[in-house]
Amino acid sequence: MVSNAQANQRTLAKLLVVAAVMFGFGFAMVPFYRAICDALGLNSVIKADAVANTQVDAARLLTVEFDTNLRSGLPWTFTPLEKSVRIHPGALTQVTFEIRNHSDRAVTGQAIPSYGPPQAARYFKKLDCFCFTQQTLAPGEIKRMPVVFVIEKDLPQDVNTITLSYTFFEVEGKSKKAG
Repeated sequence: MVSNAQANQRTLAKLLVVAAVMFGFGFAMVPFYRAICDALGLNSVIKADAVANTQVDAARLLTVEFDTNLRSGLPWTFTPLEKSVRIHPGALTQVTFEIRNHSDRAVTGQAIPSYGPPQAARYFKKLDCFCFTQQTLAPGEIKRMPVVFVIEKDLPQDVNTITLSYTFFEVEGKSKKAG
């Protein structure tokens, strides 16, 4: 007859074996998961140094110039922190603009973009832009605003310079007097 102590020792040994097998199975899952994903073409695991953006046309350089304008009466200064950038078509690019409210009241404005040459607008894709929303600045406030964009690589070959111009307009009824 087996005593309770012997039965407990056997149960403990079995549980330790099960725990060790489960621990090993957890480690085995990583290469097993990669092999299945590679075979099925799902969620491929790629080393960071092997990643290349195949959408970038490294053989071509463009100049993107930035122009800023304010409608009369808007008490702001508005400038790009960089006047121009040299980029490859397809490359993700970020530039920053700065606005400053010189008045004693909160002012709300909206920026409207335009492009030169006009056909460049079809190839200029903004992912993030202050022009997507109205901007409200408190009296004396300074705000830096990013624009993140990609110029598609199928931009016509004869276009080597693009001008991105923004004009800020005051949004009527949104400004408040300082109190």
